[in-house]
Amino acid sequence: MADNTVDLSDANFQGEVIESDLPVLVDFWAPWCGPCRAIAPHVEAIAEEFAGRLKVGKVNVDESQDTAMKFRITSIPTLLIFRGGQVVDQIMGAKPKPALVSAVEKHLA
Repeated sequence: MADNTVDLSDANFQGEVIESDLPVLVDFWAPWCGPCRAIAPHVEAIAEEFAGRLKVGKVNVDESQDTAMKFRITSIPTLLIFRGGQVVDQIMGAKPKPALVSAVEKHLA
């Protein structure tokens, strides 16, 4: 995992995402998911590009099923953007980097 991304789990999701002072981009993924692997470099690039303004985390849905169920993740990759502890945007499927950047920029103040 890249230096600028946080490995999220059922145990640390509340503290890292819900209680975060920064907006958070959360990538729900699994190692066996081809489209998840395809967008991983984009997610890591966004984490680097927006460091200090955006927190980026990844949830392995196989290892953190409670969190995936709580946010009704039925398809991966799914990316959720949290602000103030609330989901403010959702991106489903493998999207090109410009689409991900555009979605993130809408929620940065």
